[in-house]
Amino acid sequence: MFDRGLIGLSDDLEVLVSRQVNDPASVWGLVNETRRAAAPANPAHRPHPSYLRWHREHCFKR
Repeated sequence: MFDRGLIGLSDDLEVLVSRQVNDPASVWGLVNETRRAAAPANPAHRPHPSYLRWHREHCFKR
């Protein structure tokens, strides 16, 4: 779903679900209660905000 632009991540790793998802309740059912992606223990492995922003601007379907 991420590759298809149906879900994305904010800079603080909040999960974003596109309005174009046919069944948003099912997608939210797959997401943890915090609605955030689990950050890696090593900060160097965390996704860089510039890449997350690029994905939101070029792939994520609002």
